[in-house]
Amino acid sequence: MAAYTLKINGGEHRVDVDPQTPLLWAIRDGAGLTGTKYGCGVAQCGACTVHVDGQPMRSCALPVSAVGTSEITTIEGIKSREAQAVQKAWVALDVPQCGYCQSGQIMSAASLLELNPKPTDNDIDLAMNGNICRCATYVRIRAAIHDAAKSLEG
Repeated sequence: MAAYTLKINGGEHRVDVDPQTPLLWAIRDGAGLTGTKYGCGVAQCGACTVHVDGQPMRSCALPVSAVGTSEITTIEGIKSREAQAVQKAWVALDVPQCGYCQSGQIMSAASLLELNPKPTDNDIDLAMNGNICRCATYVRIRAAIHDAAKSLEG
């Protein structure tokens, strides 16, 4: 066991865990932030996506010992203009079905729009590749990202 002070959503959270503990469990069990979901456990489905220093990362495969002083943002703390547009579009287009993957989907979509404010379908497909939706709401996810991008234009 080792003690880590994680910077999550602008606050500091102390966790005592094995250095190889995935960041996901430090966030969920240590910090009590349960919006980030466990999906596959091998970084293949994207349900556990968080931002580490602004970059989308799969928290289920990232050891807490590798985080250091990086800023971690979870679905509970994402506040960028792009994230707000994505969340608004998600509701307007009724994107979620079961909703389980949605926090990871929104984290990846917000990151995409921060890097590319006018994504094409291909850009969206590439950026969202690896965020799996068991309900197959991919058409609505793509439409919501385009809707969010349009709302950010003006």
